[in-house]
Amino acid sequence: MDTILKTENLCKFYGKGENEVRAIDNTSIEIKKGEFVAIVGKSGSGKSTLLHMLGGLDLPTSGDVFIGDKNIFQLKEEELAVFRRRKIGFVFQAFNLVSSLNVWENIVLPIGLDGKDVDDAFVNDILNTLGLEQKIENLPSTLSGGQQQRVAIARAIASKPDIILADEPTGNLDSKTGNEVISLLKLSAKKYGQTLVVITHDEEIAQMADRMIVVEDGKVVA
Repeated sequence: MDTILKTENLCKFYGKGENEVRAIDNTSIEIKKGEFVAIVGKSGSGKSTLLHMLGGLDLPTSGDVFIGDKNIFQLKEEELAVFRRRKIGFVFQAFNLVSSLNVWENIVLPIGLDGKDVDDAFVNDILNTLGLEQKIENLPSTLSGGQQQRVAIARAIASKPDIILADEPTGNLDSKTGNEVISLLKLSAKKYGQTLVVITHDEEIAQMADRMIVVEDGKVVA
């Protein structure tokens, strides 16, 4: 299996001197194409910081992140934004749906921003996989938390990225709905050949992954 995502000596430090916080401290990891990896650790361990740097949302103090053979932090800001939009789908705890747009419009929004045509058949297939086919006209406010998170997953998948990065995607959901959402995320990533990286502090969810990366005090310990 090819490596799709890797970090080399990645560091993110805040503050100076005695007040220095090492959020990510000299971390090197490799993730293979098509893998489902859970990044786990206590609150404040640095796992969200790590995910944000994997996705190019946050700049490191030092070190590198490679997606495929591209060192993403060597790209100019605009190039990185385009690269991120095409290669990575994000799922956040807070759903981040646009309240004035219906389900379909929310899902295809990033595709339109990229100036691409929507693959209607592909999006409809995602909607069916996630059980949203009856909800395409609904506004987010009329959906349950679990349904809103499914829309966020559909939006992340619809632009056909290579990698899905999910930051505590079940944090706002009850455990039953959370497990359903992770199962759907795993199913759809496998179905569409995507690599899935999920941050979670939920042991049950982590057990569903192909493997776990454990972060403590900014370091990978297992």
